[in-house]
Amino acid sequence: MKMTKRILAIVSILVMVFCMAACGAKKETVVVGYTIYEPMNYTNEDGELVGFDTDLAKAVFEKLGYEVVFKLIDWDQKYTELNSGAIQCIWNGFTANTADDDGVARADKVDFSYNYMGNKQVIVAKADLNAAITDAKSLEGKVGAVENSSAGDTYLTEKLEGSIKKGVASQLDAMKELSLGAVDFAVVDEQLAKAYVGKGDYAAFEISDKLYSDAEYYAIGFKKGSELTANVNEALEALGEDGTIAELAKTYGVSNTAITDFSDQK
Repeated sequence: MKMTKRILAIVSILVMVFCMAACGAKKETVVVGYTIYEPMNYTNEDGELVGFDTDLAKAVFEKLGYEVVFKLIDWDQKYTELNSGAIQCIWNGFTANTADDDGVARADKVDFSYNYMGNKQVIVAKADLNAAITDAKSLEGKVGAVENSSAGDTYLTEKLEGSIKKGVASQLDAMKELSLGAVDFAVVDEQLAKAYVGKGDYAAFEISDKLYSDAEYYAIGFKKGSELTANVNEALEALGEDGTIAELAKTYGVSNTAITDFSDQK
């Protein structure tokens, strides 16, 4: 009987030690805020979240020892989500250098990682309107759809003053408004436009080659003072050096705009 009790006691201790070890080995979670935006973050035919940003985020946080969780957000609420702690970073084609929100530069609201991809705002319209576009005046009185609080919103407001803005929740919604004939044109990221224009519901639409924004750069946004910023930068450098970023860029068709060498951003 004493032997049985002793064995049970030893087993109980071992179970406790095992549980403590398992708890200690559990990875810390980091929550990434995103919106649906092909080719950066989107759901494939199997219902899996994929994309250049999705896969790069997984690679970065795996290298840093975090378990990554993706949270779909309302882009207009991105700072609220970040500052409340609901997400730890904004990683979704987040323009770092040209856009502002509510008149405040984004760099004053978040800490940005290295720039990791180039981009620009483009005009998407049907062929007849596109043929008439030569400058901003060409869109005077026309209604344009943009994602609220986006770089496209900034571009339309500041550079296309004669046009009429229709703000929507996402860039994809802006494209849907265009396909439904609810607006005359949409202002979206070049990366997204290339993924949709000329296909399916957007077969009749074109990207203007006469009117577009200055060069933009994507970066990851972190809460001010976050230690993640420097750690993610180190991981980006490592993934640029080992070819991971180049391979992902090839997979998602963004090789011409992805940045793989961060030496000039240190």
